[in-house]
Formats: sequence, C-alpha cells, structure tokens
Amino acid sequence: MKIKYLLLAVAMIGLTAFSNANLDETYINSSKIKSSKIQISDGEKLIAKSDCIGCHNKDKKVVGPSYVDIANKYAANDKNINYLSGKIIKGGSGVWGTLPMGAHASLTKDDAKSMVKYILSLKK
Repeated sequence: MKIKYLLLAVAMIGLTAFSNANLDETYINSSKIKSSKIQISDGEKLIAKSDCIGCHNKDKKVVGPSYVDIANKYAANDKNINYLSGKIIKGGSGVWGTLPMGAHASLTKDDAKSMVKYILSLKK
C-alpha cells in the first residue's frame, strides 16, 4: 500500500513539474472588484514553481498535510521556521504519518524559509 502511495506521489510530481502556470499576476473578477491585482508572496511563487503541489494542497490533505493544517500546528516563530525549512530541504517522516517527504536539496535555505513563512501565514 505504501508503494502505491509513493508511486502516486511520484506520478503527481512528474505531472506538475511540467506545468506552464505563470502565477506572477493573478486577477479577481467579481461584482465588487473589477480586475484588481493581488500580490503573491515570494514563498507562494516558489511553491507554485516547485513539485510541492504533487503532495500538498492549500486546504486539503493530498499525500501530505495541507498547508493550512501545517500552519495550524506550528506557530510562526524563528524556531519553527528554521525547523520546517530544514525538513523541506532534508526531507523526513514521522510527524504526519509514515510516508516520507522527499528531500529538496536544490532549494536554498532562504527560499525554503520564504516558503515556510507563506505556509505559516495561512493559519486560521
């Protein structure tokens, strides 16, 4: 069963790695707001360009926990930002279940911290 989840995660990562989504500018169209720009944080841009969406979603559990669940579990302080950015870079398992999160060794510490700051800003 673990192998199936791992293969599913790898397939999702592979599919999302070839996305051409350009998230530099986003517009909202509604009756009250007419085509106004929304600022997107650096962390959110980095997440959108990475393979994170293969296993994580903003508010729903996929393979790994949702970003909102992570934000609700950890306070936005330097200790947690350093801890979580290290987990992103090195990978790991055991906190959210037995399925391990792969390492993202190509990320810089600053980029990982930006991603974590964005995730922790989603606390409800």
